[in-house]
Amino acid sequence: MAGLDDALAGVVQWIQTNLMVDTVRVERPSSAAPVLDPNTGRLVHPEPEIVYEGPGAVLSTGAPGGINALPSAVLPWTEETTSPARLLTPLAAPIPARDDLVEVVAVHNPANTALIGRIWFVQDPGRASTVEVVRTTPLDMKQAPRREAGAL
Repeated sequence: MAGLDDALAGVVQWIQTNLMVDTVRVERPSSAAPVLDPNTGRLVHPEPEIVYEGPGAVLSTGAPGGINALPSAVLPWTEETTSPARLLTPLAAPIPARDDLVEVVAVHNPANTALIGRIWFVQDPGRASTVEVVRTTPLDMKQAPRREAGAL
C-alpha cells in the first residue's frame, strides 16, 4: 500500500526524531557451550551476538507489575515482579527474538542516566501489523538481585 506508507512517512520521521533518541543494543546470547579457560580454571561463556545497535527507545508500559508468587520466607524461591516495557526501533532494524537482551547504551540527556545499566528480556518477537511506523517489541526488565538483610 504505497499510498498509506507515503501518508505515514511524516509520522515515521517524527517518531524517529522525537522518541527514538537513545542508543539501544540488542544481544542474542550464544547457544554454544562454555569453554574451560585453563589459565583461570573457570568456564568462559562465548560472546553474545549483537543483533542491533542504533537509535531506539525503551518505554515503560504502565505501573510496575505484580508479584508472580506469594511472598514467604519459607518458600524455596523468591517472588518476582514484572516490569513491562516496549522497545521501539526503526522498521529497518532486525526483529529481536524471544530471550534476546536489550540494553540502553547511550541516553540523549546526559543528566538522565536511569536507563543505563538496566537489562530487559525480549518477551516475544517484534510486533507485526498491516500499518506500521515503528517496530514495537515487548520487554520485561531483568530484576536486580535482592540485598541481604541488614545490607545497605
